[in-house]
Amino acid sequence: MKPDRGSLILVLGILSMIVCAPLGIAAILMGRSDLAEIEAGQRDPEGRESTRAGYICGIIGTILLVLQIAGVLLFVVFFGLVAGGLGTIQISPVS
Repeated sequence: MKPDRGSLILVLGILSMIVCAPLGIAAILMGRSDLAEIEAGQRDPEGRESTRAGYICGIIGTILLVLQIAGVLLFVVFFGLVAGGLGTIQISPVS
């Protein structure tokens, strides 16, 4: 029987929410495979709850990453359109 990696997965999941969002992908992949192995009896079931918690934290961290990327893209597109639009405005002198 393989030892549990629940603590590692939990740490990766928490770090994905706080410091480095791409770690959430690792937490999801490791957590999903470990939970499947626990259910199949191939991995020590003692770390089931910490594995599940890390898996969920990884999902949350990944969702936050996607939202951050979407926000940056919207920011770039919005200010790109604003900056591009300023070049076409013609200001007439006041007489």
